[in-house]
Amino acid sequence: MGALIIDSSDSRAWEEGRAVAVDAVKAGQSIIMPTDTLYGIACDAFSPDAVSALLAHKGRGRHMPPPVLVATPEDASRLARSVPLEVEKLMSEFWPGGVTIILEASPDVEWDLGDTQGTVAVRMPNHPVALELLRECGPLAVSSANLTGQHAAVTVSEALQQFGDALGVYIDAGPVGHAYADAPGNPGSTIVDATRVASGGAWRVLRRGVVPWEDLKAVVGGVWAQ
Repeated sequence: MGALIIDSSDSRAWEEGRAVAVDAVKAGQSIIMPTDTLYGIACDAFSPDAVSALLAHKGRGRHMPPPVLVATPEDASRLARSVPLEVEKLMSEFWPGGVTIILEASPDVEWDLGDTQGTVAVRMPNHPVALELLRECGPLAVSSANLTGQHAAVTVSEALQQFGDALGVYIDAGPVGHAYADAPGNPGSTIVDATRVASGGAWRVLRRGVVPWEDLKAVVGGVWAQ
């Protein structure tokens, strides 16, 4: 049996397909889903076996743990040890959107995303299909839908070319990333490390993505390192 491609633009197909996608995630499988920046390969963030399988699909090891997508800033707060006021400002200004924020992970959350060094990278995507799925599934570990070293998929067909029937569920929302077509950086999200901010340390820009880091600095100020 080949992979199931769910057309999220068709209300009936999406209503039926969404349940299939949710069941697949709950069963520990990886699926392909849209975000506002790229298509992602996603799984249950709280299942170590599912996360290991996701990394294996991409050809990655534990040294490259996936970010976690959330439906609300409150979900992110529950995954972090604390959320400094400056980070709350970033979330308020740029979420949902193309900014991933690295925070210290809450010690109360039981999961294994890989070698995170006690941190978690969180983002609330600006895509209605992604947010609907996240509201039903809870936080998902999501990495760009591509094999390591290959181009990141912005359509389902590009993801299918790379993963084929190795994945059973693909959610098709048409081309993505168009809202950031003029972005000068990486087509993925901008990644900033905020783990030192609460103690007065610098923000660190780990990846220049679709949102210019200068826009982030304009909102929160502080010291920024690249």
